[in-house]
Amino acid sequence: MAERRFLTLADVGEVLNISASQTYALVRSGELPAIQVGGRGQWRVETRILEEYIAAAYEKTAAALRNDAAGTPPA
Repeated sequence: MAERRFLTLADVGEVLNISASQTYALVRSGELPAIQVGGRGQWRVETRILEEYIAAAYEKTAAALRNDAAGTPPA
C-alpha cells in the first residue's frame, strides 16, 4: 500500500501520541504547518511536513539538553 501524502489531525495526533486538542493547537499556532481543504475546512498535514517537524523537535531537544549540561541558558 502506498504511503498517504496527507494526514488528518487525528492521524497526526496518533503518530505523536497527543490529544486532538493538542494537535489542533500545534496547527492553529503555526508550529505545525497544515492546510485546510474542502467546503468544511478540514485540516490536513503533509506526511513530509510531519516528519520534518519531528526531526526539528529532536534537534531542539538535543540542543536544550546540551545547553543544560553546559549550564548555558536556552537560546
